Amino acid sequence: MYRIRFHGRGGQGIKTAGRILGTAFFLEGYEVQDAPRYGAERRGAPIFSYVRASRGAIRERGIIAKPDLIVVADETLLQIPAAGVLAGAGEKAVMILCTSEGVEVWKERLRFNGPLLALPAPSEGEDPLKFRYISAACVGAAARVVGVISRDSLLEAISSEVSEFGASAVEMNRQVALEHYEAAAAHEGLVTEAENVPPGAAEKPHWIDLPFEDARTSAPVIHGSTTSALVKTGLWRTFRPVIDPSHCKGCWWVCSTFCPEGAITVSEDGHPVVDYDHCKGCMICVTQCTSHAIRAVPEHEDAQAANEGGVS
Repeated sequence: MYRIRFHGRGGQGIKTAGRILGTAFFLEGYEVQDAPRYGAERRGAPIFSYVRASRGAIRERGIIAKPDLIVVADETLLQIPAAGVLAGAGEKAVMILCTSEGVEVWKERLRFNGPLLALPAPSEGEDPLKFRYISAACVGAAARVVGVISRDSLLEAISSEVSEFGASAVEMNRQVALEHYEAAAAHEGLVTEAENVPPGAAEKPHWIDLPFEDARTSAPVIHGSTTSALVKTGLWRTFRPVIDPSHCKGCWWVCSTFCPEGAITVSEDGHPVVDYDHCKGCMICVTQCTSHAIRAVPEHEDAQAANEGGVS
């Protein structure tokens, strides 16, 4: 059985990627499972989808604990333990990573023993709309490295799963997927099938025994104040709003009112201040700012500027 996990962020097409690969397997005569798994259902939040494919009946259910292939559409997820990108990765696991850095850099950082293949991330100055098709790039590469999906099955699966978005979207997805399918030709068959786990031989879950407590102690304090401050939801962000003081008119009641997380407060001099620990990067403040003093900056660019002592 092939066990494949796609990791990405909401809005990158990870659910669709799993469906396309699952359909391609099905067209090759495999029994298939494909399903997404969400945490917070919002753009930018970490999600994953999984695909199982086997010539026989599939009796496993639930998430894939020990994947044969891990496909990562966003390298920033590797910095978030809760995303679980490396969970269950054994010595034979293969990883496909969309990254702007070299393979050896990531193998050293992750201590990843298996094969690691890199898909080039969109570079500065490249057409930003091409990044919309990162899921197609991931599917194209994944289909080639499993070695059992033909070019025709891949293209037919894309046409089937993306048809609702129109002919131009289908053609672009086919083009990007085929480009990466051909680019991965040297690694065809790199991913091998793992043995099926017989009934009753699956690992038992690790239960946590919780002591019995009074309901007022153990129940969630949903009416308690300031408890949300402990959850740094800013880790979900891929873009951050940056305020230009030279253009800000001090009408803080606009951006702070529309901020759904209450992450914008006002300073003593009457200017808005963003709480980046809890700003999720929805960019509503950018669209509401009448003086255009707030701009959206990619997280990696802002971090780089901070490291170099610059100002965003």
